Amino acid sequence: MLSLLPFSESGQGSGRLSAWLVVTSVIAAVAAAISGAFLLFGPERIWSLFGPADLGPVMFESLQRSAAPNDALACPPDLCPAKIDIVPPEFSVSPSALREAFSRAILSERRLTLVDIDDRMSTDRYVQRSEKMRFPDTIVVRFLERPGGRSTIAIYSRSQLGRGDLGVNRARIERWLEKLGREVGAVRRS
Repeated sequence: MLSLLPFSESGQGSGRLSAWLVVTSVIAAVAAAISGAFLLFGPERIWSLFGPADLGPVMFESLQRSAAPNDALACPPDLCPAKIDIVPPEFSVSPSALREAFSRAILSERRLTLVDIDDRMSTDRYVQRSEKMRFPDTIVVRFLERPGGRSTIAIYSRSQLGRGDLGVNRARIERWLEKLGREVGAVRRS
C-alpha cells in the first residue's frame, strides 16, 4: 500500500523535516534582521558599511574601468584610453556655458547630490541613489573645450555595490546627454 506521507514510518523523514525547519527558520530570522535594520537605520546607513557612497574623482586620461560590468563611460576617444561606451556629441557653446546648461538639464533628476566641484579641472561629481534600495552610484562629469568655440563632455558613472548594474549607468548617461542636448540646442557629433 502506498503511503501519502512523504516520510517513512521509520522516522528518517522526521529528521530531514527538523533540519529543513531549522534552516528555514534561520533564513527567516536573517531576513527579518536585515529588514529591521533597513527600517531602523535606513538603507543609506547600511550601504555605508561597504564604504563611502562617493567613490571619489577619476582622471579620464588614465581611467581604468572596473572588471565588473557595473559602470559606463561617455568620453571623446582622444581623451580616454579606456573602453568607451558612448562617444559624446560636440556642442556649439563654450565649456563654461555647457557646464551651466548641464546643471539646468539634470535639475529634474531625483535622489541626486552634487558632492564635489573642481573648477581647475572643470569637473563635477555627483552621487545618485536608486529609488527603492538607495544603492549609490558615483558620476564624474568633465567639460572639455573643442576648437571653434565648441565643447564636449566626459561622463563616467559607476556603482558602489554589486557585480552588475542592469544597464543603469549607461541609461543614466544616455538620459543626461539627451537632456543636455535639449537644453543646449544645436548638437553636433564629434
